[in-house]
Amino acid sequence: MKSEIRDAVISVILALVKIFRLFRDLLRYVYLGLRSDQVLAAENHFLRKQLALYQERQVKPRRIDSATRIALVFLSKRFNWRPALVIVQPQTLVRWHRHGFRLFFWRWKSRPGRTQIPIQLRQLIRQMTLDNVSWGEERIANELLLKLGIRVSPRTVRKYMPKRPLHGGPRVDQRWSTFVRNHASAIIGCDFCIAVTATFRLFYVLVIIEHGSRRLLHCNVTEYPTAEWTLQQLREAIPCDHPSRFLIHDRDNIFSKELDRSITRLGIDVIETPYRNPRANSICERAIGSMRRECLDYMIPMNKTHLRRIVKEWVAYYNRSRPHAALGPSVPDPPPGVPVSIGHERHRISERLKVISRPILGGLHHEYSIVPV
Repeated sequence: MKSEIRDAVISVILALVKIFRLFRDLLRYVYLGLRSDQVLAAENHFLRKQLALYQERQVKPRRIDSATRIALVFLSKRFNWRPALVIVQPQTLVRWHRHGFRLFFWRWKSRPGRTQIPIQLRQLIRQMTLDNVSWGEERIANELLLKLGIRVSPRTVRKYMPKRPLHGGPRVDQRWSTFVRNHASAIIGCDFCIAVTATFRLFYVLVIIEHGSRRLLHCNVTEYPTAEWTLQQLREAIPCDHPSRFLIHDRDNIFSKELDRSITRLGIDVIETPYRNPRANSICERAIGSMRRECLDYMIPMNKTHLRRIVKEWVAYYNRSRPHAALGPSVPDPPPGVPVSIGHERHRISERLKVISRPILGGLHHEYSIVPV
């Protein structure tokens, strides 16, 4: 959308520049028409002498723009131009004249009878095509007619659909984001992040999150992450009667082949993300980013025990108190009374209720609720 607007603005600016140059040449032509014939003849001879010097030195002129071509074609109708033409061949000027005739006269004569559909409808067709990779022009036209009451022919829809990639034919497979949304309730993501203590010791924090509910299933801290330790954490996080079917992790050496086989025996398929593509595990990466921005960046753990306590308190706040925009907004494990029903006056709190706050992580965050007075 931004590239289309930029291209439209550039086209308008170029058109205004051409119009300005043509208007400037028209004023010069009118001004010359008011001068005497003797003055024009002397000036013409004076300019021809200077032009002859350029021809003798074989100076290459700059590229002729569209405004100059139109001006030369217009002026050529007023005198015998063939002896005076030196910068291009006569056939070139004739071609410019024919091209201008086709561009202006025939386009005006053969202007289309139907106007273009509104730009909002064009953008809607493009968005529908991008969101539904298996839909064709017939399906989109039917959706517009039956669901939105907009009658557009399939040929018109095809005109404004984005072009399909030529190699490999049309794309009919679902995207990764579509797969994640369709299987969110059965997907678990896990990854590691790093935390540094006050004594500059490096610890690894394992984060395991459920995609559908955005609930952090398990978080733990270790100084030496191994495949055996990671497998034990996954066993603690995933219960026996789990509904999960997929586990997403990256290609780190910690996630060994033996670990994947053990997870497979639990009835979970392991999906490895592509190389250098953290977006494939974006929900877990986003949770780790929230942990850094909202907790670890403001805290200096003293040791492993202190770091584990900080992470545990933040996980409880993340699951039971922190609103998530992807959920509506809502929280993964809402406490009783959440969400609160909205009264008749949206911006006022009843006089029989009051707001209380409870500090989280020593006052780094606060949890708010309403209670009777």
